[in-house]
Amino acid sequence: MWRSVQRWRGVVIIGAMAAVILWLAVSGQLALYIHPRYNVFTVLMATIAVVLVVASLVGRRHHDDEDAPPPPRPQRAIGLTAATIAGLFTIGMIVVPPATLSTATAEQREINSTAASDSAAFEAATSADADAVAQFTVREWATILRQTSDLSFFANKPVTELVGFITPDADDPENVFYVSRFVVTCCAVDAQPLGVPVHLPGWAQSFSADDWVSIDGSFASNPSTTSLQPVAVIPDAVTPIEQPREPYLF
Repeated sequence: MWRSVQRWRGVVIIGAMAAVILWLAVSGQLALYIHPRYNVFTVLMATIAVVLVVASLVGRRHHDDEDAPPPPRPQRAIGLTAATIAGLFTIGMIVVPPATLSTATAEQREINSTAASDSAAFEAATSADADAVAQFTVREWATILRQTSDLSFFANKPVTELVGFITPDADDPENVFYVSRFVVTCCAVDAQPLGVPVHLPGWAQSFSADDWVSIDGSFASNPSTTSLQPVAVIPDAVTPIEQPREPYLF
């Protein structure tokens, strides 16, 4: 009896988790957890899991070990704990709405600690025309700021519709914030925050941390006397926006 319960408990949990994955894919929210290049593989594996679960339910047979005595108490406790954790995880995925990583995570992982020192990208940015510069995201600007603080480089390179969420600058939170995005390589677990500093005294009177905004402006020497960022965006416009359908950069 114990063996039978254990077997079917595992089948139900696997089926529930596979169903959640398929639901996330259909609702367009799977990108909140994994890189889009893994979507097809993940959905395929979840579909196979559902098919196998259905097949096991339809073709149920009696197994010889179902009548065997239960395993020792410690082994049963371990199995029960593992099943409980898996069950709670599955229920949580269903009950708790998917959410993007936020300022709290960005502060824990240190903004721009992994910004690329990419000389090739920097050279490309040096010769980029106005149309290319207008398409720069937080990733490109963070890479550039890691390479140089020479203001002559930023001449005639305005910031146009730079989209991200607000993360206060730890050194001058009243006057400077980062417009931030997470860059995902594989999944949300390895997401790394990148940000572009924006100097806007009293910004908290109009916005809150984690608000999504679109920034237009230009780079200049950071007027803040306490921020460690030598260059910051001086905004011409800070427009509140809805969170993008794909909040991460890939």
